[in-house]
Amino acid sequence: QVQLVESGGGLVQAGDSLLLTCTTSTRTFTNYIMGWFRQAPGKEREFVATISRGGGSTAYADSVKGRFTISRANAKNTVNLQMNSLKPEDTAVYYCAAGRTPGQRAYDYDYWGQGAQVTVSS
Repeated sequence: QVQLVESGGGLVQAGDSLLLTCTTSTRTFTNYIMGWFRQAPGKEREFVATISRGGGSTAYADSVKGRFTISRANAKNTVNLQMNSLKPEDTAVYYCAAGRTPGQRAYDYDYWGQGAQVTVSS
């Protein structure tokens, strides 16, 4: 079982930046592809970004490309999501996820954090 804990959410204004961090205690962190998803009220959970085991390959949703950056520190068992130029439509609960197969769909991931609320005011 892999436990994931998100931190860094909060309330910001449009145009601000925010850093989300996901931490896990698993000793096999490098076995997992990591991803970030988000879910706004009344909407389905959607893909945000993913990063390969070694960190050399990343992919982003079109809606966040150029504004968000995913990174991982395997020595620290952490994955970050740096969010810049935030917009009100970025408001959602953000989830960290871990899986063994590459993908941008929720079912590609086996383990999930509890989520962190990000609210962007206009």
